[in-house]
Parts: sequence; structure tokens; C-alpha cells
Amino acid sequence: MYTTINESGILNNYANEPQIYCATYPNEQEQRQYAVQAAFATLLVTTLILVALGVS
Repeated sequence: MYTTINESGILNNYANEPQIYCATYPNEQEQRQYAVQAAFATLLVTTLILVALGVS
């Protein structure tokens, strides 16, 4: 942690900044997993909308 003191004696604490790194492109298995998650999310949202319309 980085700490400074100003002229009136007040302390300022600064958190350490994390190391920056570049993201990597997802491989085929991760892309397939994202597609399955998107399908389930779409199914869930569609079901919720249809239930809401059916109840109203």
C-alpha cells in the first residue's frame, strides 16, 4: 500500500494497482460453452415473458 502525508499531517492511502494483461480469445470449447449458456438464457427469458403474458 502506498501512503502519502500532506502538509497538514493527513494520511492518504492508495491501493496497489493490479498488473495489466491482455485478454485471450476463447478457444472452441469455451465458445461452445458460451453458446449453450446463451441458449439457456434465451429459453429462460422467453419462458418468463410467456408466463407473464399468460398470467396477465
